[in-house]
Amino acid sequence: MAGRILLLVLFMNAVFFIVNAVPETCPADLGGKCGEDGEWEGEFFPGVPKIKYEGPSSKNPLSYKWYNAEEVILGKKMKDWLRFSVAFWHTFRGTGADPFGAPTKYWPWEDGTNSIAMAKRRMRANFEFLSKLGVDRWCFHDRDIAPDGKTLKETNSNLDEVVALAKELQGDKIRPLWGTAQLFMHPRYMHGAATSSELGVYAYAAAQVKKAMEVTHYLGGENYVFWGGREGYQTLLNTDMERELDHMAKFLEAAAAYKKKIGFNGTLLIEPKPQEPTKHQYDWDAATTLNFLRKYGLLAEFKLNIECNHATLSGHSCHHDLETARINGMLGNIDANTGDPQVGWDTDQFLTDVGEATMVMISVIRNGGLAPGGFNFDAKLRRESTDVEDLFIAHISGMDTLARGLRNAAKLIEDGSLAELVSKRYSSFDTELGAQIEAGKADFEMLEKKAMEWGEPKVASAKQELAEMIFQSAL
Repeated sequence: MAGRILLLVLFMNAVFFIVNAVPETCPADLGGKCGEDGEWEGEFFPGVPKIKYEGPSSKNPLSYKWYNAEEVILGKKMKDWLRFSVAFWHTFRGTGADPFGAPTKYWPWEDGTNSIAMAKRRMRANFEFLSKLGVDRWCFHDRDIAPDGKTLKETNSNLDEVVALAKELQGDKIRPLWGTAQLFMHPRYMHGAATSSELGVYAYAAAQVKKAMEVTHYLGGENYVFWGGREGYQTLLNTDMERELDHMAKFLEAAAAYKKKIGFNGTLLIEPKPQEPTKHQYDWDAATTLNFLRKYGLLAEFKLNIECNHATLSGHSCHHDLETARINGMLGNIDANTGDPQVGWDTDQFLTDVGEATMVMISVIRNGGLAPGGFNFDAKLRRESTDVEDLFIAHISGMDTLARGLRNAAKLIEDGSLAELVSKRYSSFDTELGAQIEAGKADFEMLEKKAMEWGEPKVASAKQELAEMIFQSAL
């Protein structure tokens, strides 16, 4: 009898699990409706109005407090300084799952499949989201917007079908800030893509990038990104690092050549990251990536896409990597996010630190802007944030933070006190001998003679606390 009762309980649990695991074909939460063909009808975000600027005193969470798109800052509209973009993968494919837990987000328009029909529905949700947010750029990975097929040919066909809809929906006003190929998730890329030890994988990756570059060009994309998620190693004991780096260079050379062949005028961008998922990635930080490009003669073909969270993982500040890219003429785009110093991995949080945003914008202003790059929100909701409204609140917060950073950076530049402090610190080089040194015309014999003549040099204060006081006063 006990055995029969146990079997009955197990059967009932199994039935409960199956019933609850099967998603509705067309969920109808938040007032959404399904047509007879199972397609979504009406708005995806019916409770959310178009987001407007209401100023710093507004208490409305669905409004901009600092981002006023048409406002002119330092001779340029705010929207042109910032050029915001929504990341499709985090916004519409993010589930809240992490290494320790199952998904927590089930958007009302999802039906639990990765079908072409579902991909098209997500794309419609994407463009409604962009419209209500007032953002005219978006970013995507090829496999985020369309599912894999059984063959590469079928996969390409799936992508073409979804991209055709995206082309129709974006019209003349919206375009991708950039597109890219997802060369890290599928098992075939376990050893890397351009750096894989398998020739067949290298060829497959090339075919995938070729197609992703074509669709980015077709959609009017302004840039194309390479993120080497698995272009690195777990141990050097089984790795020929020199050969892998040579292969990666050849791969990027071929990509640059194909870009020209199809007439794509967008910028090719490389996104540095130190590790994760590999122990060591070959594009560790901005400086490492620049050295790689310089060695292989690729500086003229690429710029850098700096992600703030990646910079901090490599032991730098975001400002450091931005300045490293900028002073080398290689700052192309920014993935706007941040990490958590108490969490050891890439958390992809929305940037909400006004001080950090101000330093970021100092670099952007010094760079003269980012166009044709911009700020892509490579950021996701926290696992515990599960309301559709949270998607808007997170982006509004990120946009307001960077807008506030822009205002603060402009204030610092117009005030001039910080620039004056820095200029004064290096004023000893604003002399005849200083000019000779900077022109490469001062040899060691000349410098030794001056050192003998002058004796022990006087060293001035760096005034770090004053610099920090001036900076903080602008916040």
